[in-house]
Amino acid sequence: MSGLGELDRPGRPSSPGGWDVRSKEWAGDETDMPESAVPESVVVESGEPRSAPAGERPQTAGRRTTVDPVKALMHRHRELCERAVDPLEIAAGLEAHGVTDRTAGRFRHRDVFSLAEEMYARVPRDGDAPARTTTPDAPRARADGAVLALLPGVLCAATVTGLRLTEGQPRLIVAVVGAPAVALALRASLSRGPLRLADRVQRPTAAWTCWLIAYAALGDALLSAALTGGPDAPPTGSPGGAWPSAAAGVLALSLSCAPAVWCAHLFAARARRRLAASRGLEEYATAVRPLLLGTFALYLAALTALLALSGIALDEPAAYPQILTLGALLLLARLLAAHGFTHAPALVLTVATAAEALALASAFAARLPGCAFLATPVEFLVTTWGPGAVPTLVCGAGALTLLIHSSRTLTRASAHATPDVPC
Repeated sequence: MSGLGELDRPGRPSSPGGWDVRSKEWAGDETDMPESAVPESVVVESGEPRSAPAGERPQTAGRRTTVDPVKALMHRHRELCERAVDPLEIAAGLEAHGVTDRTAGRFRHRDVFSLAEEMYARVPRDGDAPARTTTPDAPRARADGAVLALLPGVLCAATVTGLRLTEGQPRLIVAVVGAPAVALALRASLSRGPLRLADRVQRPTAAWTCWLIAYAALGDALLSAALTGGPDAPPTGSPGGAWPSAAAGVLALSLSCAPAVWCAHLFAARARRRLAASRGLEEYATAVRPLLLGTFALYLAALTALLALSGIALDEPAAYPQILTLGALLLLARLLAAHGFTHAPALVLTVATAAEALALASAFAARLPGCAFLATPVEFLVTTWGPGAVPTLVCGAGALTLLIHSSRTLTRASAHATPDVPC
């Protein structure tokens, strides 16, 4: 997955370079414009010396026309300049199209931000641009977002309590009603605030997320049963003969929805503030990268504390490696998707789901005559490190991949072009 750094990079036009004399514009990509072609006052020869009529002084030089390179760049990005309400949006848009501080130097600017300020100042407007202000409903929106962020954890706690207090058919009813309720509450909490998707085009990742969470609850027990005696063997390790499940891990994940929303809000607000104070793209990326890593570490610390409390409350061992790697994977995937980078999270979640499903399938397929060799890799992992090694390795590899990818994408100015929405 070495090419993930280019998965979400917008394409750039590949038209041939050169100044168009008639339109007085650069015909190619501004990033390929040679430095010698953009002086402070570009001069273009537009004709051969013509012969002078009788009685007039002969003309010895061609007609000269001055070309404004910044005006040509503004024409190329006219829509961006017209809808921008501050220079930061123009700077982020230029960076998304491949314009760097070095490219801005060819336009006689020290960085992209100063170039964007000139482009913003030169855009003709009927009136002053509307200032970005917080709406009067912002405090209420933040309160509603906080309640929605807590709702999945509350419903999951109620469902786990009901499963512990019931048996037989009532227990089944609690599971059938509680699981969809938690899923709907989680969807509602992620539909607004800093973790909402950036656009209407959504990649089908909800099914993969549900699979990963379901595997965290039942996958280890199912894999152990498949390797030992099959899922039809009498279940062990759970009171009342019920199928063993990692309820503490699922409860901790649902409770961690609130810290995830808060961390995402903190990251977006601080990154936007750094964007307003930065004077270069490299400087901005250098300042935001520690902020991203700190936010990520803060969420993992909150998830660890919630996992420990859930294990104590439910009196069961907490699966720290499995749940921490899964939580890290889901947070990074949602954070990338919320900032418009949807390709890499969808790909990584799909691969992680396929790997866990393949591990279970190989364990069941090994029970067929002559197919025992299919479960050799899974048996080695389970024998050496236990059944939790499979989700730990799968989710850990996916989280590490997304962390590297996010350190290159979420540190761009174009990832924070829009203001933070109250949550």
